Amino acid sequence: MPSRSPYSTPLRAAPDLSGAHILVVDDRPNELQLLIEILRVARCRISVAFDGLQAYHRAQAVAPDLILMDVRMPRMDGFAACRLLAATPSTQAIPVIILTAAGDLDDRIEGLEIGAMDYIVKPFEPAEVIARIRNHLKKALRRHSVEHLPALPDSPDVSLVRAASEILLRDLRNPPALEDLAKLVGTHEKRLSRVFRDNLGQTVFEYLRDTRLRTAQRFLAETSMGIGDIAEEIGFSTAGNFATAFRERFGITPSDWRRQHGQVDATNPVEGLQPDA
Repeated sequence: MPSRSPYSTPLRAAPDLSGAHILVVDDRPNELQLLIEILRVARCRISVAFDGLQAYHRAQAVAPDLILMDVRMPRMDGFAACRLLAATPSTQAIPVIILTAAGDLDDRIEGLEIGAMDYIVKPFEPAEVIARIRNHLKKALRRHSVEHLPALPDSPDVSLVRAASEILLRDLRNPPALEDLAKLVGTHEKRLSRVFRDNLGQTVFEYLRDTRLRTAQRFLAETSMGIGDIAEEIGFSTAGNFATAFRERFGITPSDWRRQHGQVDATNPVEGLQPDA
């Protein structure tokens, strides 16, 4: 008789994660298979490691968008792997979610103190895992996108620009209208438009469009997301509109950009199913 899943919530598609590259680290085949099933339904690209040391080496090799890390594993546990990841420049920015049955307070505190971004205690629900992954990927995306703001001196006007930028980056697909955005940062449309022009040389709409396209460059270079999925994720109505805007902005098509700058193999959705030699 087949074993029953311990999860009460049925697996559902999660388009928000389409193409996200997740490294799953667990030494238990049953747990690993359940996580792979959850992530496949969410249309993620998946790499696998069976202990902390293999996870550390694989993270350096494939640069995943996020790591789901078990704690109790042979050869090197998850906490030691987190310490190495946090101390290595090429991996220190990768979000790590500790996912384990070791749920006592001391373990949770240790995991967070050594660099993990979050902690999920087994048994877990698929919807919770996907929601937490999505939230941390969005935070990482916002941190990456905020880097595109030029260095500006502190002032009330610059604070408005930064606050408005943060709101826009929360969801590039569904930004608030200019009037609503101005209210959210405590000002009015004319002033918000003026401070964007004065400090960035762009209107709010131009800044949003440029940020969307720069975010698309990152997705093209670092993920296996399809062109249509990228267009949807950053707020373009069609893949054709996105491709046209991208070519006008950068003088190259999205597909050609990916061929020149891509770092992933989109043909392999699950990597690393065999342990490292």
